[in-house]
Amino acid sequence: MAHKTNNEPLYTALSVDELKVKVEELRRELFGLRLSSVTSPVKDNSLFRKLRKNIARGLTMLHAKQTAREQ
Repeated sequence: MAHKTNNEPLYTALSVDELKVKVEELRRELFGLRLSSVTSPVKDNSLFRKLRKNIARGLTMLHAKQTAREQ
């Protein structure tokens, strides 16, 4: 069974602008990890999945906050 990490409080405390910055930062980190995996082996392959999940969490929270702001 997969172990759940509770990152939700981290993302709920951020404003919309901070969430955009955080998602962009995570995307850059994932890109850098992809580049480094081409030239040398990655020590922890689970980082790819963790980063993708965190990007999705950030985007989900960003979308929720933007739709709440509009209503």
